[in-house]
Parts: sequence; structure tokens; C-alpha cells
Amino acid sequence: MPTSDLKRILVLINPNSGLGHSFRVLLDTFQEVWDRDDRIVWYQLSKSKEDSERKVAYAINLGVDLIIVVGGDGMINSIGRLLMDTGVTLAVIPTGSGNGFARHFGIPLSPEKAIRSLAEGEAMDIDVGTANQRPFFVTCSLAWDAAIVKSFEKSPVRGILPYIFAATYELFDYSPEVFEIQVDAEEATRVQHPMLFTIANLTQYGGGALIAPQATADDGYLWLTYALKADVPKLIPQLPKLFEGKIHQVQNITSKKFKTLKVIRESAQPIQVDGELMHTDREVEITIKPQALKVLVPKGHKGS
Repeated sequence: MPTSDLKRILVLINPNSGLGHSFRVLLDTFQEVWDRDDRIVWYQLSKSKEDSERKVAYAINLGVDLIIVVGGDGMINSIGRLLMDTGVTLAVIPTGSGNGFARHFGIPLSPEKAIRSLAEGEAMDIDVGTANQRPFFVTCSLAWDAAIVKSFEKSPVRGILPYIFAATYELFDYSPEVFEIQVDAEEATRVQHPMLFTIANLTQYGGGALIAPQATADDGYLWLTYALKADVPKLIPQLPKLFEGKIHQVQNITSKKFKTLKVIRESAQPIQVDGELMHTDREVEITIKPQALKVLVPKGHKGS
């Protein structure tokens, strides 16, 4: 679908997500690029997660064609799951801490450049992962990589540096458990004390950290990447490969492509879903919904 067919548009802005002094410039750019005579464009601020969801549900009932989210991966998750299987297109102007969704699709990290780029973009249908039926678009994590979010949420500031501090703290504080996993129709196996256990729909956590460089957005598969606590000393010197797109080539890192993953843990622990904590049971079932969300991406981007 070309952008010329998108006539009714809601722009939903999180004013607390990294905009700062550029707020006026952001609105001016939207009006210059998107607000044409043949369109109706609404502008709304997100006061809270619940407020955003209420406004989006109202817009869907009005027959909106496109919802442009100005925010981070957490906001993208809460809005995107409302748009699944509706035919309404999602566009993302990244202003979050990691921006894993935007980075995967090559959306510029400058809000003004992103607005202009997507105005010439095209819609594509992407897969959606689910964790115990909760949708995720970027990643879901069940071990130390989930515990990081718990510490990060306590930080009064956002950005890569507080995230690194949270990761360092949890590296020493986190106590891994034994996981029993079943990948698709394979026999169940035990994973001894995984430190890293991430499921990815797209390539990266955010911030340039490519946890699943093989992932594509519309191939009907998710990727599991895990590493054991016993191997952490060997893996720390290999961390640069996470940013080089070569983590899957590192010895003692396991990567698997799948459609269904069942995990039984020793105890119920929160998991990470698109950068936010989700409280769930010991058992977690990960599945994929092929091409369940329509998104606007820069022209020429193929979703990989």
C-alpha cells in the first residue's frame, strides 16, 4: 500500500520519550510532510499506557488508516498489539532508549528524518511473536536478559549507559535456573542454568546489539539464542560480536530457528517483552503469528 492511500491518520506522541526541545520541530515536520489537503491528521499526546490504548481503540472505530507512534519499543508494543489483524498500518518515529524496532527496519533515529523517510515509505505485513499469548514484535527474554529490565526500570533516567549499569549489576546478582525446553516437534531437553535466553522476532535488542542477525520480519519463524552461565567467562571477550552481527558465530552460543517453543522453568519469574516486564507462570509457550501486523517501512526495505 503506498502512503498516498493513507488518508485518515492518528499521530500519537509520548511527550516523555526523548523529545525534549525538538517537540515544536516535530509537529512542524509532520504538518509539512504529512498534513495534506486530501488527508485528515489528528494529533494526540499519550498521558499513560491506558490513555494511549483508549485513544487508539477510538481511532480504529472511526476507521483510521494509519497510526504513527512517536515513542519507544514499549509504546510500540502496547499500540501494535491493538492493530494486529485490523488492517490498520503502524508507523514508528523512534524516540526511545533502544529503538530495536526502528533500527531493524532502517528507520532513521532522528525523528525529523524518520517522518520524512516514512512519508515515502511502503507498507509490509510482519510476523508477531507471542509469549503466553502476549504479543511481542522485537524480543522476549527469560533469563539474565530479562532481569536487566527489572533493574533498568528502577533508574530515574533512560539511555544506553543506565542499561549497561543494570546489566552489570544483574550479571552478578542473577541466579540462573534449569530450563526444560521443547523446540517445535523435537524431544524436550534440559538447558543447564542459561544466563542468556532470548527469543527474537527482529534482529536486535536495540542500541545496535544484534542478538539474532539472521532474523527477518516476515518469514514465519522466530529465533532462540541462549548461552549457559558456565560459559560466561569465555563469552565476555566476544561481546563486540554482538554489535558486529556475528554473535551467532560465537562458540558456546546456541541459535535455533523455530515456530513453537515450550519452556518450563524451576520457578515463576518475570520475563522481558519488548523492553517491559511481564509476570507469568513457570511455563512459557512462545509461538508466532505470521504476518499479523501491517507496518510502514522506508521504501526498498525488505524486512531483514
